[in-house]
Amino acid sequence: MEAIVNGINAVLWSNPVIYILLGVGLLFSIVTRFLQVRYFKEMIRLLFDGKSSQAGVSSFQALSIALGGRVGTGNIAGVATAIAFGGPGAIFWMCVIAFLGAASAFVESTLSQIYKVKVDGEYRGGPAYYIEKGIGWKWFAVLFAISGIIGMGFLLPTTQSNTTVNAIENAFGANPYISGAIYVALFAVIIFGGIKRIASFAQIIVPFMALGYIIMAFIIMIMNISELPNVISLILKSAFALDSTFGGILGMAVMWGVKRGIFSNEAGQGSGAHASAAAEVSHPAKQGFVQAFSVYVDTLLVCVATGFMIISTGMYNTQAPDGSYVVNNIGDVEIGPAYTQLAIDSIFPGFGAGFVAVALILFTFTTLIAYYYIAETNLVYLLNGTKKRWAFHLLKLGMIAITYYGALRSAELAWGFGDIGVGIMVWVNVIAILILAKPALIALKDYETQKKQGIEPVFNPKALGIKNADFWEERYEEQQNSPQKKTV
Repeated sequence: MEAIVNGINAVLWSNPVIYILLGVGLLFSIVTRFLQVRYFKEMIRLLFDGKSSQAGVSSFQALSIALGGRVGTGNIAGVATAIAFGGPGAIFWMCVIAFLGAASAFVESTLSQIYKVKVDGEYRGGPAYYIEKGIGWKWFAVLFAISGIIGMGFLLPTTQSNTTVNAIENAFGANPYISGAIYVALFAVIIFGGIKRIASFAQIIVPFMALGYIIMAFIIMIMNISELPNVISLILKSAFALDSTFGGILGMAVMWGVKRGIFSNEAGQGSGAHASAAAEVSHPAKQGFVQAFSVYVDTLLVCVATGFMIISTGMYNTQAPDGSYVVNNIGDVEIGPAYTQLAIDSIFPGFGAGFVAVALILFTFTTLIAYYYIAETNLVYLLNGTKKRWAFHLLKLGMIAITYYGALRSAELAWGFGDIGVGIMVWVNVIAILILAKPALIALKDYETQKKQGIEPVFNPKALGIKNADFWEERYEEQQNSPQKKTV
């Protein structure tokens, strides 16, 4: 099985694909005139803009759902894996793909808002919806929906449960069969509660878990402040083959940095676009800005925090492609959360293993919840909005089963499944947003124009020449016909 999984990943994540993904992020950064820099203050302001409604969630709740999916095992075990196979330079390339990916996240999330629909009183959207309504390729939309269900519902959950259960066993000696069962039982309670329960849970847990983890990293940074220049220097030199130790694995640094960066922040994968569609906003670009900011939080804060802890304490190994060690600082330690656990333990003896285990429980739990929401949204699309409760129950039960299965498999197999899940979604979604970028760019320009005029932006797709944005057409007409001309 592992050989088959590795063979599929060799195709999905070949070097040309890595450079294409970097190129797409650069292209969107250029055509948006680097909105990720120009509109940074606006991103912060919009985090708390708007309120939830009967049909949708607030911008902050949508951000929390998206961050719940982004901030997970990739931020702890994924960073460790990147360093293990790509060296410290992989952290630089994770930051590069995050910076460029913020533009991709804006495009896909704005498109998701433009082409969202209301199903059973709730907003739904994502790549499947904007592919069908924006491009008109029903078959391609179905292809993404299927890949979204398979990837988010049955492949990616294995990495979350596997990493968490391994960290719990390492910290507390718990039996994986028992800890895995408790883990999936709690997961089941949440996903049987619907999007409102998911949003309420995410907006409380996500900020708490991310802030707590960053504070720990900051404390370690202060305690190791003398190492900061050396760490930055090592990362930069390793990223460009200027360090003698890591000079021979430059290609691996780029590949693993981009690969694990996308696994973590999901920019270009289309996953964040699903939560974006659920937000109640007055203009699609608003949620595009918010989701672009979430990429920064995930990678430039949480992932870099993990990287600094691991590198500054020297608690890592790095392997060459042939399996030999380029660096062997910690002996025969399994690649994954143990690197971070050892890093914190080196500063706070006896504390690191437990802290990382608890952090992973929170990180991966919210990620699984976001995965379910995304898989459910794509199932809703395939069912054309019809109510077939048995299908949703089957998805929930299947996802619970695969989550438990992943908890008991080898780490290599679990991560292999996860990489396939990300890969199949990225391939389809990147093609779609390249074809369909124009409406998102039009929305950006419209937003900028209205802001310069001192107007609170509203969206009129007909006036902008954007077709099939049915939800927004109806909303704009309602606003114009309303005596008060209210905007949300």
